[in-house]
Amino acid sequence: QVQLVESGGGLVQPGGSLRLSCAASGSGLGRMGWYRQALGKQRELVATITSGGSTNYADSVKGRFTISRDNAKNTVYLQMNSLKPEDTADYYCNANRWFASYWGQGTQVTVSS
Repeated sequence: QVQLVESGGGLVQPGGSLRLSCAASGSGLGRMGWYRQALGKQRELVATITSGGSTNYADSVKGRFTISRDNAKNTVYLQMNSLKPEDTADYYCNANRWFASYWGQGTQVTVSS
């Protein structure tokens, strides 16, 4: 079993920045990523990163968000810059190991003036 604990969410003004962190309890993790779910909408992919460092981003965040990971610490990060009100959502960390997929509890990000 892998447990994921997210941190770093909060309230930020448009144009501001936040850094999300997700610490995993287990090792040997494969692809990790961040997803988000806005009120009344389906959960959507934000960014993923493989254990080798290959990344993938949703078009809506390309050039503004950066995903990274520290394999030694079993932690994945999401640096979010130039935040927009439409980035407001609950952000969830995801990690995969073997054939299982794990989710964190989510951290809320609100972009508002």
